[in-house]
Amino acid sequence: MKTIKVNLKKRSYNITVGSGIINLLGSYIRKLNIGNDAYIITNPLIKKRYAGLLDKTLKQSGFNLRYKLVPDSEKSKSIETAAAVIKDIANYDKKKQLFIIALGGGVIGDLAGFVASIYKRGTPYIQLPTTLLAQVDSSIGGKTAVDLNQGKNLVGAFYQPRLVFVDIKILKTLSLRQIRAALAEIIKYGVIKDRDLFVYLEKNYKDILKLKPEKLEFIVSRCVDIKSKVIQRDEREEKGIRTILNFGHTIGHALEAAGGFRKYNHGEAVALGMLVACGISKRLKLTNEEASKRIERLIAVMGLPTKIKNVRIADIIKAHYRDKKFTGSKNRFVLIKNIGETVITENIPLEIIRESLIERSSSSTC
Repeated sequence: MKTIKVNLKKRSYNITVGSGIINLLGSYIRKLNIGNDAYIITNPLIKKRYAGLLDKTLKQSGFNLRYKLVPDSEKSKSIETAAAVIKDIANYDKKKQLFIIALGGGVIGDLAGFVASIYKRGTPYIQLPTTLLAQVDSSIGGKTAVDLNQGKNLVGAFYQPRLVFVDIKILKTLSLRQIRAALAEIIKYGVIKDRDLFVYLEKNYKDILKLKPEKLEFIVSRCVDIKSKVIQRDEREEKGIRTILNFGHTIGHALEAAGGFRKYNHGEAVALGMLVACGISKRLKLTNEEASKRIERLIAVMGLPTKIKNVRIADIIKAHYRDKKFTGSKNRFVLIKNIGETVITENIPLEIIRESLIERSSSSTC
């Protein structure tokens, strides 16, 4: 078991990573002194899988529990769902010392964090991520948001959790597609900040796909450490440091939106977004062919898509204009110089973006 501290002065918190540690959660929360009444936001499938374990550890530590179930889909990240959850909390929150637990993947974590950030101008919350993608990325850093029809994560706030509790043993219930989706974000960490991690993934991808515990614990802890250090230097993405975490996300988010959030999951879209970013980097002569090919090979052996299918390029380009990383009318992309080294570039000509999308698209989407 490893504990990594995110140092943000009064907003500091720990990220605890281990295998089979969920039974310790109640005692960890009790030490935080954040209340006695746990309001757990999750979906029906996750509740069925984990409620028994969670109930036991929380009740043993003297907590009261209430579950709020939301649908198991990206549609739960909506203003309407958030409003319904807040109304339910308000009805429950009578003579209570309430805190929120996000039990689930990225959708649940984003929704629960957003609700926590605005209910009573801020309510303590815990992240208990149940997917590999959430464990290495979305549960950490305090970005909370819901979607609009116009794009992803357009309504949100920076609001840090009080604890992130990562139990990799939970991952055994995930589908291979969910594991692969998370590996896109893990590859991202290697590309933007840690060449050694990237090489580790190249050498150990077979064992990682088989969920070998020692391999998983290593890569999860490494990604958590990388992200926590970036967040400590630029919590609210005001200094340009945290922006590197968006590598692959500008086109990735646009691809998700253009596909109606049905064609590709987040990790698959980010994998394709990273490859489009590599194409832009090559066209701007920032990187070489070898680095791009290594990234493409690793994405491919992890079982992630390398070609965009069934989504029109025109729709992707239209969606990318809504990206939050635009400054005025200027776009902003995280591009690569080499594996482990990035550069943030603004005002990239639309034709270069289009060419890079065409390179990554099947003939049916051009």
